[in-house]
Amino acid sequence: MSAETLAELAVGGRARVTGFVLEAEIRQRLMEMGLTKGAECQLVRFAPMGDPVEVKVRGYHLSLRKAEAQGILVQPL
Repeated sequence: MSAETLAELAVGGRARVTGFVLEAEIRQRLMEMGLTKGAECQLVRFAPMGDPVEVKVRGYHLSLRKAEAQGILVQPL
């Protein structure tokens, strides 16, 4: 399996975070919200216009801008 970004997952798709391609400030904020390397997450849905995306991580739902989701590298499960 190849690494892809969180924004490329299909709705309902599960993945493990493998890294980030984001500015340090944004990366730190996401890590504080539970999106750390190795965390399992699931893409719940896209908003009607495609932005933001809703992700389930560590038992709670988190809304992310699509640009942020494109900077989160994942390994599909």
